Amino acid sequence: MHFQFRPARHLAWFLPLLLVVTQPLPAQQAKPAASAAPGVTRTPWLYQGSDIPQDKEWIFGKLSNGVRYAVRRNGVPPGQVSIRIRMDVGALHEQQSERGYAHLLEHLVFRQSRHLGDGQAIATWQRLGATFGSDTNAQTSWVATTYKLDLPSAGPAKLDESFKLLSGMMIAPTLSETNVRTDVPIVLAEKRERGGTSARVFDQTQETLFAGQRLSVRPIIGTDETLQAATGTSVQAFHKRWYRPENAVIVAAGDADPAMLEALIAKHFNVWPVTGKTTAEPSFGDPVAPKGAAGPNPVGETRVLVEPDLPRSITYAILRPWRLVKDTVIYNQGKLTDAVAQRIVYRRLETRARAGGNFLVAEVSQDKFMRSADVTFVAITPLGPDWKAALNEVRGVIADAVARAPSQAEIDREAAEMGVVFDSSVEQRRLMSGSNLADEIVGALDIRETVASPEVVRDVFKSTRAKLTPEKLLAHTRRIFTGTVTRAIYVTPVAGEATAAQIKAAMAAPVAADPRARPDQKVVSFAELPPIGTPAAPISIKPTGLLEIEQVDFANGVKVLFWPTEDDPGRVTVKVRFGAGWRAFDAQSAPYGGLGDLALVGAGAGPLGQEEIDRIMTGRKMGFDFGIEDNVFTFAADTRDVDLADQLYLFAAKLATPRWDPNPVLRARAAAKLTYDGYATSPQGVLERDLKFLERGRDPVYRTPTPAEMDAATLEGFRAAWEPVLRQGPIEVQLFGDFKREAALAALGKTFGALPARGGLPAGTAAPRTATLPPAAAPLVLYHRGDAVQAAGIVAWPTGGGMAGIGESRQLEILSQLFSNRLLEALREKLGQAYSPQVANDWPTDMDGGGRIFAIAQLDPKAVPVFFATADEIAADLTAKPPSADELARVTEPLRQQLTRASTSSAFFMYLLEGATEDPRKVKSVRTLLTDYTQTTPAAMQALAQKYLLRSKSWRVAVIPQGQTLVTGKSAAGEAAASASR
Repeated sequence: MHFQFRPARHLAWFLPLLLVVTQPLPAQQAKPAASAAPGVTRTPWLYQGSDIPQDKEWIFGKLSNGVRYAVRRNGVPPGQVSIRIRMDVGALHEQQSERGYAHLLEHLVFRQSRHLGDGQAIATWQRLGATFGSDTNAQTSWVATTYKLDLPSAGPAKLDESFKLLSGMMIAPTLSETNVRTDVPIVLAEKRERGGTSARVFDQTQETLFAGQRLSVRPIIGTDETLQAATGTSVQAFHKRWYRPENAVIVAAGDADPAMLEALIAKHFNVWPVTGKTTAEPSFGDPVAPKGAAGPNPVGETRVLVEPDLPRSITYAILRPWRLVKDTVIYNQGKLTDAVAQRIVYRRLETRARAGGNFLVAEVSQDKFMRSADVTFVAITPLGPDWKAALNEVRGVIADAVARAPSQAEIDREAAEMGVVFDSSVEQRRLMSGSNLADEIVGALDIRETVASPEVVRDVFKSTRAKLTPEKLLAHTRRIFTGTVTRAIYVTPVAGEATAAQIKAAMAAPVAADPRARPDQKVVSFAELPPIGTPAAPISIKPTGLLEIEQVDFANGVKVLFWPTEDDPGRVTVKVRFGAGWRAFDAQSAPYGGLGDLALVGAGAGPLGQEEIDRIMTGRKMGFDFGIEDNVFTFAADTRDVDLADQLYLFAAKLATPRWDPNPVLRARAAAKLTYDGYATSPQGVLERDLKFLERGRDPVYRTPTPAEMDAATLEGFRAAWEPVLRQGPIEVQLFGDFKREAALAALGKTFGALPARGGLPAGTAAPRTATLPPAAAPLVLYHRGDAVQAAGIVAWPTGGGMAGIGESRQLEILSQLFSNRLLEALREKLGQAYSPQVANDWPTDMDGGGRIFAIAQLDPKAVPVFFATADEIAADLTAKPPSADELARVTEPLRQQLTRASTSSAFFMYLLEGATEDPRKVKSVRTLLTDYTQTTPAAMQALAQKYLLRSKSWRVAVIPQGQTLVTGKSAAGEAAASASR
């Protein structure tokens, strides 16, 4: 049974959706299916051999040629149908000379096919309203290639056309020599872009942990040699062998009649001929113990990698053979018990790290990995060169877990955490999008298991939970940490620190069980916590004029945007905005800003330290995300009505009575030091480290602190920097979702309403920093220490900021997407110089300035001038003449569809209205959203280009390998020719 579950609590950033303009719509309810379409046989093929109750909302069937399908009705988002075509072929199906063919074929399928001309796929899908890269995409893994389409406004004609196009792509792609020669450079550009230090470490880790298996020598992207040797004939042979109807599964879920979806699948895919014999799947191999090995967990291959700019890490894997299972209720009860066991060990390791161990973090995860092995992975980040001490500490915690049963309290705690996830899935089932449902089927096929409704998953877990005893957990823990062979790899920045033999000896050495990480049984309750202050009733509740959203004001200056709505069943989203953000820091206090981003929440609130915060949230749907923006600090969480009052208490307590525990700060300081050198290993890392600092006029507040500056940071300095910041400036709370209005108002009064009065921001923090790089003819050149074939370029044109120009900013989004389409066509499709060049529009709404349109690409160093010249030529052309009506429609129609689909989530209103209590113009701007983003003219686009996309106003940055020199050039075509000749 395929279900996604994280082994431990991870606080995620609150990520808003796109943009909304209409009232969210409820999901459509499934209707009884009509009779089967001609030429198909309805059969629940996914559930063969399983006693998992079938999810009756799915209709399963099979065409006469062997194509299998699954369809269902789903109304989230309204009007959309998500289609997945999964071909049962990936990198593990390739022969040695075909490495990379599965992925190359994915590219070629989009290049040209029976119903699509050369290079017409992107434009065709855009005309149908689908955005390339998000709505239209594909993915190759080791075991499958999956083509994805999220089709908006999917009426019968659009669906018929889409299934026709997709069938031509699968059945009859044009695999000519010319197309192969065109796409191989694009794939090599992708390989270069995704390569570098981290990719090299990943590949060598695969080779070590899966030694002797096909997985160790089948990189998905392939090799330069096999890709450059590919021909039309060799790729055709690969396609003929694997792109067969019996290897295809078509999944369609969305706002359409399932019978119609079924009929369209039959119409367009029953013509797929069955030719020749089916090719048997190759053996992926089993993990094998070393010759002569005896006893449990014999240690096999080990390896040491020296990477001067990466932090130390140890990864070891306990491998067992992968075998096809019968996906039964009993089997899934075992999987869920394994998950509880992993969580217990993970939490103990986290407790040990927090207490000041020799490792920064250690994680345990179990995975049925790519049908090649049943693996338990252990990943460790040592704090220093004493890798052996870090390894022994982690192994000691694990040794204790396999030596003695956990307490029932530990089991109950982890089970309660998991139970909240499954209960929430049931509560929110009508929010499940068709795209996620389709992806679940694909995920189940990858591991050869079934899918189940949220109710079935919850019920299986409940039946499991009733049987969770210490003895059973001990047995499962022992199984998780026992295997056929154990392999390990150590990455270190210092040569000579360890040898493979020393790693092997350390892994094989006996280790004493360490019980110190076993938690105490102390119970923490919100009922025992002190009040925030004297509860206060709102002094004002008034409508905003937008939907049913209200503004609630308290006498202390706290303002709340408040929207109880049943359109988000079982979910309440809370966001708190306060203070000045990065403006609150100066050159001396800036390093503490970054530390706070990592440690402020963990430092505690009131009587609660980090461990107590975790414990008090057990069995609750609560969170505590923290973020720093240019102009504001944020707390955010997804919760539910029953937990809302306590969630608000946690946030308010952090502001009212912050705590200053030292260990989270020390741990954050260590993490910042360990990761600093890693920025230099790639162009992306250098830009992440330096670009904002450079853009902001080299303001030291935006400079990434060095390890020396981290060493100089003190606990006293951390408190001195953050304590006044938490008391400064107005507070805005956003509360949207499925909650009871009066109870929520009372909870706000006891928490945020009870805070001391909030004053304004101190002098010196009122003016946002909007400086930027000055225009320059020559690029600013930065250097990285990574691979010699990697570089990046950025061209930026300053624009503006603030709500006064919000309409123009939205028109600039159209212009930037026009630019992006042209840049992709030129650099990727024609020149083959970059895989994913992009153009983006950034217009800050909270400050008057600081915006820009910027183009970015990752390239070969020799191609950086090609990128600059191409960007300049496109910008010049956009200023010289207007785009065509068709080109403009290819941008505005996908934008219209994105806006319409995003309207199904109340969370996006939160994004639009952030800061609206201080600037009411944000409320008014929602009413013009659709018009601003979708209605324009070619002449208006030309006028905007003439205003902003001027060469004389632009600045540019190049990031190239250390020791190389940036070459210069005159034109895109000339530089491309020169690059090719080299």
